[in-house]
Amino acid sequence: MTIAIGDIHGCARTFDRLLDEIELTRDDRIIALGDYVDRGPDSKSVLDRLIQLHSTGQLIALLGNHDIVMLDALQHPQKEAEWRDFGGDTTIDSYAPPGVPGKLADIPLEHRNFLENHCLNSYETETAFFVHANADPDLPIAEQPDTMLFWEKFHNPPPHHSGKTMICGHTSQKSGDPVHIGHAICIDTWAWGGGWLTALEVESGKLWQANRAGRTRIGWIEDYRQDPK
Repeated sequence: MTIAIGDIHGCARTFDRLLDEIELTRDDRIIALGDYVDRGPDSKSVLDRLIQLHSTGQLIALLGNHDIVMLDALQHPQKEAEWRDFGGDTTIDSYAPPGVPGKLADIPLEHRNFLENHCLNSYETETAFFVHANADPDLPIAEQPDTMLFWEKFHNPPPHHSGKTMICGHTSQKSGDPVHIGHAICIDTWAWGGGWLTALEVESGKLWQANRAGRTRIGWIEDYRQDPK
C-alpha cells in the first residue's frame, strides 16, 4: 500500500493511534505531507517517530511550511521569536523537561538533520503527485516554486497538465473531512485543532482517521467526492 498522511502538527499520540489502526506491513510505504511540528503538544515525539520510520525505508517525508520555518530559526537563531509566534512555542517546549521553558539548544541535531537532509519538496508516482500545499498546473512538479509547494492554499485548483492526481495537505479542513474534487485531494483535516488526522491509501481510496480524543474511524475517499466549483 501507498499511504499518504496529512499534517500531524505535533499530535504524537494521535499519529501513533493512526498507525496502529492502519496495521502497517513491511511492504507498505508512507508518504507524509509535511507540517510535523507546531500547534500540537509533542512535536519532539512526532519527529522521533518519523525518524524511526525513515530508518526502515518505509517513509517518504515531505517538508511543510511549518517545518521550513523551524529550520530557518535553527539556522538563524535571531528568528526564534518569529517562529514562536508562528506556532513554534509548543514545539520548543516539547524538547524541555515538564515545567521548564524550552530553548533552541534543546533541539537535537538529529531532528534538524532529518528535516534538512531527508525531507523532500515533492514526490511523484505514475498516477499521483504529492506536495504539501499546492502546485502550478502548467509546470512540471520538479520545477514548482516554493510559494506553490509550501504556502498556496487549496482553493479549487485546476487539473495538473500531467493528468496525475494531486494529494496535499496544508489547507486545514475545519470540518474534519478531506476534500476530493477528482483531480486533487486535500487531507489536512485539522488534527491539532479538534479535527482528525487522516491517512489515505492511494490505491484503494481507503481512509483511516484518528483524533486527539482517542477516537478512530474508517471510510473511503469517494464518499467525499464533489464537483469542482
